Amino acid sequence: MTITLRRIVFALTTTLFCAIPAFAQPAAEAPGGSNPGLGYIAAGVGFAIAAGLAALGQGKVASSACEGAARNPNAFPRIQTAMILGLAFIETLVIFTFVIVLLKVG
Repeated sequence: MTITLRRIVFALTTTLFCAIPAFAQPAAEAPGGSNPGLGYIAAGVGFAIAAGLAALGQGKVASSACEGAARNPNAFPRIQTAMILGLAFIETLVIFTFVIVLLKVG
């Protein structure tokens, strides 16, 4: 085994064994109680950021697909298929984010 691989294995093993006591400790109580309203605000802001960045990504996908179809009209069916698949993946990430927000808030 090389020296670099030994160091990586040692570092990972040390990290894993040091993390075990941290999980065994009880959760600390928040001073003054917790405010659930801040969780709702954070969930809303997080979802807004995810939806906004997804919209930017979808715009980039659509513009690149239009540019590719303009450059090579014969490849339009393949470009359109790849574009629809990419848009579906981006929208799925937004839907997953929305589900996580609903689970966290609800």
